[in-house]
Amino acid sequence: MKPFMDKDFLLNNDTARELFAAADEMPIFDWHCHLSPKEIYENKTPEDIAYLWLAGDHYKWRAMRSYGIDEKYITGDSTGYEKFMAWAKVMPSLIGNPLYHWTHLELQRYFDIYEPLSEKTAQSIWEKANAKIAAGGFTPRELIENSNVACLCTTDDAADTLEYHKLLAEDESFKCKVLPAFRPDKALGIELDGYCEWVKALENVSGKKIESYAELTSVLLERIELFAQRGCRASDHAFTKVPYMRADEAELDIIYKKAIAGETLDADEIEKYKTELMRFFAKEYARRGWGMEIHIGAMRNNNTPKFRTLGPDTGFDSIADYEVAYNLSRLLDSLETEGLLPKTILFTLNPKDNYVLGTMLGNFQSSEAASKIQFGSAWWFNDNLDGMREQMKTLANLGVLAKFVGMVTDSRSFLSYPRHEYFRRILCGIIGDMVDGGLYPADMDTLKDIVCDISFNNAKNYFGI
Repeated sequence: MKPFMDKDFLLNNDTARELFAAADEMPIFDWHCHLSPKEIYENKTPEDIAYLWLAGDHYKWRAMRSYGIDEKYITGDSTGYEKFMAWAKVMPSLIGNPLYHWTHLELQRYFDIYEPLSEKTAQSIWEKANAKIAAGGFTPRELIENSNVACLCTTDDAADTLEYHKLLAEDESFKCKVLPAFRPDKALGIELDGYCEWVKALENVSGKKIESYAELTSVLLERIELFAQRGCRASDHAFTKVPYMRADEAELDIIYKKAIAGETLDADEIEKYKTELMRFFAKEYARRGWGMEIHIGAMRNNNTPKFRTLGPDTGFDSIADYEVAYNLSRLLDSLETEGLLPKTILFTLNPKDNYVLGTMLGNFQSSEAASKIQFGSAWWFNDNLDGMREQMKTLANLGVLAKFVGMVTDSRSFLSYPRHEYFRRILCGIIGDMVDGGLYPADMDTLKDIVCDISFNNAKNYFGI
């Protein structure tokens, strides 16, 4: 029997262990996360481990609800201690869940605690972890630097002022690059209740009235320029269903004016607007050499009562099952036809579409960048042992695994960086098994280059950092 999560965790042979030793030395480039630039700039010491772990982690919240924990110990007004104890009670039941591994990697790497978390150990771990926090080293910047993060990209709305990115860029004492990533989902969400309110926010930040579609795209172009000035190299878009229905600018102007007048749009009008605004964005990214991330397949806010009381991103999203291939192909092809298809990273939340995306990549590659069209890492409900293995095996079967841009945390937590270690262990385990099984030669120089490139170098080169 192997020891629990020791130094050889997930590394089943000497090849995997030697490769991981090389990969583990690489810095982290976290090119898609949801960390707050304001919190990074203000750099406050956290209250306790409960705040670090449970303040905004909807992964843990879902698990606690599934166990049967009362909501007052999840998002309610219970104390941090009470919430921590509730989480500790859940932990032993999470056998097979990545949260079990992530939690213990975080305890090991940040707190030097190697005993499993449970009701039996909770009091001791609470005291040890909080003593560590009180001793220092747990501000956002310290956690980032101590995790060997060279660069991270936050996720920022098109109407964001980016004031904290400016302040961070001017602070030479902090060595990690903190760059904005352009996330204009609210601009695309013309059917949503908050759209008109968002347009007003965009008017306020730009100082311009936006009464037509042409004025909208003009202001959005100015916002893209501001993001570029702040070092942006990536954009991000989330679609439950990929849109594709063409329209001319006259029709788009009618659609936009109906929306801001509070009129209801039909399904075709919504899809036309999303398609053409997305094409507008993509062409601007191509002109600037940005990477365009497309996250496909999240069905959000399924529980209406909980959405009304807790809001979005609180653990009530799941996987959608729309068809993907046709509209995605048409969207990418329309940009390729104009010579303005940007570097693109395709993520699917539904693993049924792994091979759909894996084969889509090869349709639009070019010498502009190694694997210009990428298959994004296993995302959200898939960033577990099986999901990561399946995503990488799909890419290896259908594309060029060695040019993969690797892992992202996709996280709001400053303790989430061991997820990169988790990914690197899984990667090295897969390749170690290939070598051990005679499927690839034991050319350790080449293999070390591959795992180090996937861990850091490929993303650094792809985004031009």
